[in-house]
Amino acid sequence: MPKKTPPLGQHFLRNREILERIVKVSEITSSDKVVEVGPGMGDLTEILLNNAKEVIAIEIDPNLYKILNERFYGRENLKIYNQDALNFPYEELGEFKVVSNIPYYITKPIIFRLIEVRALKSMTLTIQKEVAERLTAKPSTKAYSALSIIAQYYTEAEIKFYIPAKFFSPPPKVDSAVVKMDKRISVPVNVLDEKVFFRVVKAAFGQRRKMISNSLKSIIEEPKDFLIKIGIDPMKRPEELSIKDFAYLTNELCKICK
Repeated sequence: MPKKTPPLGQHFLRNREILERIVKVSEITSSDKVVEVGPGMGDLTEILLNNAKEVIAIEIDPNLYKILNERFYGRENLKIYNQDALNFPYEELGEFKVVSNIPYYITKPIIFRLIEVRALKSMTLTIQKEVAERLTAKPSTKAYSALSIIAQYYTEAEIKFYIPAKFFSPPPKVDSAVVKMDKRISVPVNVLDEKVFFRVVKAAFGQRRKMISNSLKSIIEEPKDFLIKIGIDPMKRPEELSIKDFAYLTNELCKICK
């Protein structure tokens, strides 16, 4: 049985019916290579092994790593790594999908790490409800943020279902959601410089309660005049701008910076 306090903030999901449902919505097949970040006790791992061609399990906790090795001894389609998932060389795997109950403390960093990997095909993640809603949020909503734009730039994200906290051991303080993120074949907007695009987005939402003209002062000299010139209302707040608006703003900024 898992400890009362989970290692590294992990909460174990051991309900077989829910785990089967997660694997079903992930749409993995017998030809897929699947990465599982934070497999914990191995309950999801077992189902993945029965549905995928190969499973790569990355577990940072040495005690859980030992449990996994003992539980799955002799399973030829499983590779278990005792290391930090944030530093794992995903680029060396070839095409892969991710199906994981992500430890809370690395949710956003691991999403940012994975979505930039070219060989990634999809991610089906069990994460905090709040983060899932930010990943899928639309403009002019409370959940809409820099995370929404960055995630939707690289992927098509959809919440598949919610999981109440009571199904985890130990129960977290918040409910969770299963979100599926399919990697886009091509990005939804054309930007002249991705680094500038992401810098603009992060700067804008760094002060989301301020008007866009104020939140961009660290990037643009006289942002109010610049925004008026390119046809964006400087009185708007960041959450009112769509991904297309941010792409347009970025491209106009790149033009004057040449």
